[in-house]
Amino acid sequence: MIQAITETNLTTFLQTEDNRINTSVASSQIRHLLKFTNDMDKSVQYAYGTTETIFPRYTEFTFTYNVTPDVYNGDIKFLPAGYWKYEVYEVSWVGAVSVSSGNAPATENDVLSPPADTKGIVQGLVTKGKMYVAEKDGTQQVQYNEYEPSSGTNYIYYGQ
Repeated sequence: MIQAITETNLTTFLQTEDNRINTSVASSQIRHLLKFTNDMDKSVQYAYGTTETIFPRYTEFTFTYNVTPDVYNGDIKFLPAGYWKYEVYEVSWVGAVSVSSGNAPATENDVLSPPADTKGIVQGLVTKGKMYVAEKDGTQQVQYNEYEPSSGTNYIYYGQ
């Protein structure tokens, strides 16, 4: 499970190489598209890592917090806090790798046309899992209010 915090950058290590799909190209011709889905409101964010370093069995991804998410720059904004699902899709290039609009798929179903060696192709799903995003400030999900009834006994009530 990935642990993240709202309004901060994220570095994560995910197992990708054991499930590699396109083994006909070098690791330098592979990037990974991550799909994040919030469990509560079902919002979806896509992002390629700001940096992506492929090791023999796993890949290190870094993402940058930004108020405006950007799939190609690795800018993320995980709100609301809580549980999210992630899916990692392998994208491969035959020619020069360019993670940019028109050269890299923006979703797992995106097919770029016309086909060219400089356009990435989604090969398929390589891993998936859960992610918990904690609050940076600790005030967004749950608030406890003290309630004092007329008897003078203090109670703590959950919620509002």
